Amino acid sequence: MFDKTGVATPEMLKEIVPSEERRKRGPYAVFECFQKIPCNPCQTSCKFGAVAVFQDINNTPQVDFEKCTGCGVCVSNCPGLAISIIDETYSENEATIKIPYELLPLPMVGQVVDALDREGQVIGKAQVIKVQSSKALNKTNAITIAVPKDQAMLVRNIGLGGN
Repeated sequence: MFDKTGVATPEMLKEIVPSEERRKRGPYAVFECFQKIPCNPCQTSCKFGAVAVFQDINNTPQVDFEKCTGCGVCVSNCPGLAISIIDETYSENEATIKIPYELLPLPMVGQVVDALDREGQVIGKAQVIKVQSSKALNKTNAITIAVPKDQAMLVRNIGLGGN
């Protein structure tokens, strides 16, 4: 399933991304949740009914991309930090990515940060567009960054060493 690093392979990622037609309609959730564990906060937090864990709570969540609005509530509720929201319609040259972020200090809006891939390697720069600080117990902060469109499926974290 995973390559030797424990990182999802490109083949795995193809299975969890919506059609190109859906991607052109606005934000959508990408669930990089590949392990079968007893978990379903994504399902219970989705007020649109777009996420389902079928038959057994140990199954991985399935997303109905026709119902998913990309609101991002699932991002802050996922204990596994496995969900991001991609918006490839942000601008002609950039996409936004909303990612879970549990480190301190939180970045500031407008800050330029390092854009990191799934293995933590710097692949470019990103600008922080929004910071959602969660005061609720068991909720995760979320950071929205803008990246070049060709990096939308690659970037999944940030490093504050940018500038």
